[in-house]
Amino acid sequence: MPEPIVELKNANIYQGESLVLSDVNISVNRGEFVYLVGKTGTGKSSLLKTLYGDLKLREGEGTVAGYDLKKMDWKKVPYLRRNLGVVFQDFQLLTDRDVNNNLKFVLKATGWKDEKLMDEKIADVLDKVGLKTKGFKMPFELSGGEQQRVDVARALLNSPKLILADEPTGNLDPETSDEIMQLLFHICRDYGTAVVMASHDYMVVTKFPARTIKTERGKVYDNATISIT
Repeated sequence: MPEPIVELKNANIYQGESLVLSDVNISVNRGEFVYLVGKTGTGKSSLLKTLYGDLKLREGEGTVAGYDLKKMDWKKVPYLRRNLGVVFQDFQLLTDRDVNNNLKFVLKATGWKDEKLMDEKIADVLDKVGLKTKGFKMPFELSGGEQQRVDVARALLNSPKLILADEPTGNLDPETSDEIMQLLFHICRDYGTAVVMASHDYMVVTKFPARTIKTERGKVYDNATISIT
């Protein structure tokens, strides 16, 4: 049986008082890779923010990794986010500490206490993203692609059921972009982690095809076809 990690039914997504997306019905299963596409301003980010608890779901039903989005409050959001990994376009690494300590900061913030277990987990995620020997580097010593890999490693720290990636290849050259895409597909396939990736780079979407959800004119279309215009 498919295990749904994301499920929205008749959901209305608001940004402030504005209705951004209406009557959203989507589900994403464990180990599934899904693109979220659409022009800037069509609600992609609002949809992602709803999934990681930044925007409250007011109308309709929604669950993410077993958490009811309607019942989300500031106390419950950290628990939801422990089951998620979020990858940003601009890396958002702490510039004053090395890679290991960037990752340790996140583990401590999500309740880890045991130094040995933290060190083992950090070594494990850096190995998964191909940066086994880069833990002692400062962010400025890494290339853009390596920084994005650290961002992916950070997203993997709590063995998430779902990774939400917001334009993760937006600041990368085509070759590095391909490497990050291969890495995300590999994580999806080998670890059963669902990935929802927002992108407006249709070259990436065509090169690495997967199910595509599109935001357009206040609606969300599942299994959308992409025309490169």
